[in-house]
Amino acid sequence: MNSFERGALSKVPAVTLGFWIIKTLATTFGETAGDTVSMTLNLGYLVGTAIFAAILVALVVAQIRAEAFHPFLYWATIIASTTAGTTIADFATRSLGIGYPGGSLLLFGLVIGSLFVWHRQMGSISVATVHEPRAEIYYWTTITLSQTLGTALGDWLADGPLGYVGAAAVFGALLVILALLYYRSAVSHVALFWAAFVLTRPLGATVGDFLDKPIAKGGLDFSRPLASAVLIVAIVLLIVILPQKAGAKLAQAEGR
Repeated sequence: MNSFERGALSKVPAVTLGFWIIKTLATTFGETAGDTVSMTLNLGYLVGTAIFAAILVALVVAQIRAEAFHPFLYWATIIASTTAGTTIADFATRSLGIGYPGGSLLLFGLVIGSLFVWHRQMGSISVATVHEPRAEIYYWTTITLSQTLGTALGDWLADGPLGYVGAAAVFGALLVILALLYYRSAVSHVALFWAAFVLTRPLGATVGDFLDKPIAKGGLDFSRPLASAVLIVAIVLLIVILPQKAGAKLAQAEGR
C-alpha cells in the first residue's frame, strides 16, 4: 500500500458484518476474562480494573502511534477496553454500591458527554474521522465508556426475572431493530453505529455470564478460563479468516 492509499484510510476497520461478529465475541470474552481475573483468581474488581486499564492505555498509545490500521492491534485494544469495562462496571455497581440503575445512568451520561465533546471539537463522531491522534483519543474514550455502560446494562437486565437467556434475547432483538433501521430508514447511520456498539456489549455480557455463572443462578457453570481460551481462539481465527480492511476517511466516505 503506497502513501496515498494509506492517506485515504482511517485507522479503524470498515464496519461490516464481520466487524460485528468479532466485536460481539470480543465483548463475550471481555466478560469471561474480566470475571476470571476478579472472581476466579480472586483479585477483586479494583485490582482487575488496574490491570486491564494499564494494558488498555498501553495498547491505545500503540494504536495512536501506528501509521495505519493493524487488525490484531485494533482488536487487542477492543478486547482490553471490554475487559476493563467489565471490571470498572462491576466495581462501580457492586463495590461502590451505586447499583445497576445508578451505574447505568451515570455511564450513559458519560457516553453522551464524550460524544458531545468529540462532536464539538472535531465536527463529527463518525468512525471515519479516526485517523489522527485527537480523534483517536475521543474514539477510544467513548469505546471504553460504552463497553462499561454495556456491562452495567447487561448485568442489570440479567439479574431481573428475564435471566441471562432472556436478557440476551432482548438485546439481540434490539440489535435486529437497529439493523432494520439502518437499511430501511433515514435515521443517522452514525447514531445507529454507536447505539449498536453499546448494545453488543450487554449481549456479550449476558452470553458470557450464561456460560460461566453457576447453574443455580441460571448459568452453565463452564470454567471461566476455559471459556475465555475458546473465545480468544475463535476471535483470532475470525480475524485471520474474515476480511480486515481499514475504513475510508470521512471525506472519501462521504464522497467529497
